[in-house]
Amino acid sequence: MKWLRTNKGTTLFWIVAAFLFLLPFVYESRNLMILLTQIFIFSVFAMSYDLLLGFTGIVSFGHAMFFGIGAYSIGIFMKRFEPTMLNFLLALLATLALTALVSFLVGLLTLRLKSHFYAMLTLSLSGLFLVAAEKWRSLTHGNDGFTFRVPEQFIDRTDYYLICLLIIAAVFMMLKRFTNSPLGRVLQAIRENEQRTESLGFHVLHYKIAASIVSGVLAGIAGILYAMSLRFVNTSVFSMDITLDALLMTIIGGVGTLYGAMIGAGLIEFAHDWLTGLAKEHWIFERWIIFFGIIYILVVMFFPKGIVGTLRTITWKRKKQQAVKKKEKLAG
Repeated sequence: MKWLRTNKGTTLFWIVAAFLFLLPFVYESRNLMILLTQIFIFSVFAMSYDLLLGFTGIVSFGHAMFFGIGAYSIGIFMKRFEPTMLNFLLALLATLALTALVSFLVGLLTLRLKSHFYAMLTLSLSGLFLVAAEKWRSLTHGNDGFTFRVPEQFIDRTDYYLICLLIIAAVFMMLKRFTNSPLGRVLQAIRENEQRTESLGFHVLHYKIAASIVSGVLAGIAGILYAMSLRFVNTSVFSMDITLDALLMTIIGGVGTLYGAMIGAGLIEFAHDWLTGLAKEHWIFERWIIFFGIIYILVVMFFPKGIVGTLRTITWKRKKQQAVKKKEKLAG
């Protein structure tokens, strides 16, 4: 019982995960399965971005490059080889190694810069990958993209839904452990005051690069899942919109919470699906992007620290008020 009281968020996560695991067996809906699968995929991507922004204080405008590398790597590998499980595992290992290498090199080249200088350089590097994907048509087929086959284990939508659910649960628990580790505590210290952390003897650049590698690999995993769900990949996976989605998901849900990244991903993907569906019902919703922007504005107005961050602040204030009242009663 004590563990449940001190880990309410984790307990709630596992309750929701258990409900989502049982959902396909009690309610069959292809559209819902596809929507929830997209939410799981972008939750992994948003959590990878939250590790940079929320726990290390790094604002990146080029996070889509890792997402795109994951999508293209798995797509090219599966197109050129037979779609067997062995080939998929080899492709997965090669993709993770590539995203780790690129994130290491990008971190080494850019993380010495501060604030917006770093953000703009990551944006330009992401642009380079986008241009390469557009021009290297013999490999990527340019803007048209290409389709590819996947192993039969991933063809069934319900099976793929469950695989993505297990992956998001594993990523969440890994990041929860990572951010609560000594390394994670140093990253949070860097976020709060980088100069003071460096004065304590920590080599800040090394820790930032470690965060960059973990974040890049997780973004690559999200890219792999995204491409596998569509069985198609084109240059849109490198677009700025992908990075902005991750940024908005993190901010709306709550920066530095992990839970917030998943809530933000769910809210944005659900709102997108709902508004595009309404566009078929009435002409006014054909400009659904305007209503999408209104939702963003309302959430930021009423939840300035994100949904999870604002709820935590309200809970903390209530506990503080209760503690003050308790002291007053004892004093009286």
